[in-house]
Amino acid sequence: MIDLETKLYQMFILGTEGEEYEKALPKGLGGIIFFTKDIQSPQQFRKLVSEIKSKSLIPPFLSIDQEGGRVERTENIHNGKKYLSAKFAFEKGEDFLYNQTQQIARELKSYGLNLNFAPCIDVNTNPDNPIIGERAFSNDPDDVIKGEKIVSETYRQNGIIPCVKHFPGHGDANSDSHLTLPEINLALDEMECTHIKPFAACAKTIEMVMVAHLHCTCFEEDIIPTSLSKNAISYLRNKLGFEGIIISDDMVMKGATGVEPVQACEKGIRAGLNMFIYRNSVPETIEIIETIAQKAHKDTELRKNIEYSYEKITNIKKIYIDK
Repeated sequence: MIDLETKLYQMFILGTEGEEYEKALPKGLGGIIFFTKDIQSPQQFRKLVSEIKSKSLIPPFLSIDQEGGRVERTENIHNGKKYLSAKFAFEKGEDFLYNQTQQIARELKSYGLNLNFAPCIDVNTNPDNPIIGERAFSNDPDDVIKGEKIVSETYRQNGIIPCVKHFPGHGDANSDSHLTLPEINLALDEMECTHIKPFAACAKTIEMVMVAHLHCTCFEEDIIPTSLSKNAISYLRNKLGFEGIIISDDMVMKGATGVEPVQACEKGIRAGLNMFIYRNSVPETIEIIETIAQKAHKDTELRKNIEYSYEKITNIKKIYIDK
């Protein structure tokens, strides 16, 4: 019988910075996210991944942001040679995009990874966007839909879970959610015609969706990040019919830190988030989990949402993760 605290730990993916993840793995931590500093050589990285698996109570998501171009974590191994970003890979044609994705997927699998936070399916409508740009396949939603299908299916065929991002679309932002909370001031019908369209197209097939730290006025008049917005997450679940895992973007980003940390996680769980990413594993992060676990024992809604999320997580892990 899995207890409530273990189920809550399953809802968190932590980075290795701070090293508290080592204590969290035997408690049921849901996964690890790896960054450039974690990957110094293929042998060293495989050893790290293997050690993490051996310490885990439940087989973990072993994840990375490996998009190609600006967002690539294997630069220490590749000696400066990079995969192309989504835009340039897509422009080279469908065969090129498929072949490059095959290479990425096989490389990730060879290290023992099982989850890639890609593809990025934002529609880059704002040429001054400081954070998306070439990470997007295109400024045309139909091209983005084509790119997503090729990339997600290729990952899937190679045993890597794809996670599309950044719902409901980061492409019109004029600021970086790592540094602030961007506002997207577009009407819902305009969002649906362009930015939400790629998410709607893959909602019935994709395993995981990452929600952005944006203030989308079409979902919330109050300044609430979409990642914590019940309206936005309910739209994804109920209007688009998405049944997989809904995960936050990194909760250490400035776009999410305007809300007190325990309150932010609690708000996210109540809104319908199934998982959270924290790029570090410092004592404060563990304290958040432990505090919410104590609250959940006395709070029916919180407990039910944790149980529901655990079921979603377990369903995906059964398909993709070796015991």
